[in-house]
Amino acid sequence: MTDTDSAAEASAEGITARYRETDGERLLTFESATGRAAIAQNIEGYAMLKVRPTADGDELERYYGFDMALDHAAELLGVSPNALPIPDAAADMGM
Repeated sequence: MTDTDSAAEASAEGITARYRETDGERLLTFESATGRAAIAQNIEGYAMLKVRPTADGDELERYYGFDMALDHAAELLGVSPNALPIPDAAADMGM
């Protein structure tokens, strides 16, 4: 996959979130001292969200809603979903 110019980043409470678009998907990754998590959606932005342990890791679960995907990502990091920073470019992910 090749990255395009679309990227954004946000940080809070020791967690860094990075949003980028590749040739095939929208990708939101989280990284902290406690772990990593990723949420992916097809580039058109209408498919279910896939939660992975890393950007290129195996899919763990799929969700229709962004809130549910964020809950799972937060669980992987061992934090509250409210602690996850969301870059503006990723705010519209989900169905």
